[in-house]
Amino acid sequence: MTIRATNQARVLPLRPFPAPAGPAPSREPLWRDLVGDVLRRERLSQGRTLKDVADAARISMAYLSEVERGRKEASSEVLAAAAQALGLSLADVLALAQGELIRLSGARSRSLGAGRAGHPGRQAGPMGGVLLAA
Repeated sequence: MTIRATNQARVLPLRPFPAPAGPAPSREPLWRDLVGDVLRRERLSQGRTLKDVADAARISMAYLSEVERGRKEASSEVLAAAAQALGLSLADVLALAQGELIRLSGARSRSLGAGRAGHPGRQAGPMGGVLLAA
C-alpha cells in the first residue's frame, strides 16, 4: 500500500456526503440552528438591525450573523450578551429554543410513528431514555 493510499484510508469526512435524490431523511435539529433562529426571530420582531444588536452585545456583526444562521456554536457568554441586547435573559432564549425543539421533535415523531422507545407519544433520548422537559 502506498503512502497516499494509507493517508486516504484514514480520512474521515467532516460533512456528510450529499444525499441521494428522493425524500430527505428527517434528522434531529441542531441546537445552534434553534438558538440562531430564536435570536434572528426576536431581532426581526423588534425591527432591529444586525449591526444594532451586535453593537449592543459588543460582538462583531459578522459573528452574530453566523450565530443566527447556525454556522457558529456560540459560547454561553456570547448568547447571554446577544440575549441581553435583545432585552431577554439567557433563560428566555434557551426556553424559546427548547420550545422549538419540542415542536420539531414532536412533528418528527408523528411522521415516524411511535417514539423510539416504542411508546406512542413518548420521546426517546439518544440512548433510549425518555427526554424530560424542565
